Amino acid sequence: MKPFFIALQFLTRIQVVKQNDWSAEDFGRSVAFFPLVGGVLGIIIGGAAYVLFVALPSCGVTVPTHLGTACLTLMPLILTGGLHADGLMDAADGLLSGRDREKILAIMKDSRVGASGVMVFGGLLLLNWSLLLDMERALLPTALFLAPVIARLAMTLVIVKFPYARPQGIGHAFARYAPPWTLKVAALTTVCALLPWGISALTTCLVTMLFALWLARSITKKIGGLTGDTYGAIEILCETAVLLLLPIANGL
Repeated sequence: MKPFFIALQFLTRIQVVKQNDWSAEDFGRSVAFFPLVGGVLGIIIGGAAYVLFVALPSCGVTVPTHLGTACLTLMPLILTGGLHADGLMDAADGLLSGRDREKILAIMKDSRVGASGVMVFGGLLLLNWSLLLDMERALLPTALFLAPVIARLAMTLVIVKFPYARPQGIGHAFARYAPPWTLKVAALTTVCALLPWGISALTTCLVTMLFALWLARSITKKIGGLTGDTYGAIEILCETAVLLLLPIANGL
């Protein structure tokens, strides 16, 4: 279970067993358990949605819709420490700069956040809040459970299938040392999470994977591969894609 606990500690603020001795190989093996980490987050966030908008109203307690939705929008950021949001902002600053490959990579490595990063992240937060606000209350727990699972399968997929753009870095360890069985384990975990929700969940997952592949290919054309920041960007964008796609698939 060491790889799972490493993934949990690295990708979230949840620390069940503190891991201090991490090798590059340990990082690589942890990639297979990213969707399982997503399941842990999904249980917490989806459970919160159930309590706020299903359980409490059934007991006669009304939670203000906008306030409850804002809490659910912020929960993923709090539980992950903003890890993927930071990647999104850095990636946006670099990829939207209009510079050459080396300059893009330098901008993404800079810890400071530029205007593009702020605008993209702010727009994404507003979009997530709007999608949750407009979603049927009964579908909210399901969507918020599935989103982190599917999005972390997408991250696993692009880590395994696309080259790393830098010669070194934490993300490089993920890409280089992920075992051959990584994607199979991640896919099996995700399918187990999707099956109770039937064809709409599976359809949402498939379309989200295609979206992730398109993003990864577009980024690779620009900088010759992916980086840790782009892994985070793809993950958080895929969470939004699930929130958009699941209500559509559920209504078909």
